[in-house]
Amino acid sequence: MFFELTPTTGQPIYLQLMQQIRHAAETGAIRDGDQLPSIRSLAEELIVSPNTVVRAYTELEREGWIELRHGTGAFISVKRRTRSLTDHVQAARDKMRSLIDRLRDDGLSSDEIRRVFEAELLHPGETVKKR
Repeated sequence: MFFELTPTTGQPIYLQLMQQIRHAAETGAIRDGDQLPSIRSLAEELIVSPNTVVRAYTELEREGWIELRHGTGAFISVKRRTRSLTDHVQAARDKMRSLIDRLRDDGLSSDEIRRVFEAELLHPGETVKKR
């Protein structure tokens, strides 16, 4: 399992780890029942304190993303609320993939599609005036 943490972002490392585990579960990179690396091995791999991994795993368990089993490890445990969110994210990805394919068929480049998407996120519903 590969996680990439960036200490210079100003965001706590445990939060970065939590976000990446959530993202992996939402996108299907890790699935319900999959085992996460042990606290010690992940801490060594990421070159962080084991306490950082413990904090991330504990928070993820509290949120319903993982189940900690004493002596066995940490496992993805997508509860109903989380599963619903995961299903919604996957459905959104499918819609986005379809839309991107149509926009490419219309001749837009990836960069143009990205700019349109970002502009719409920043200013939803605004009409861009042509010059």
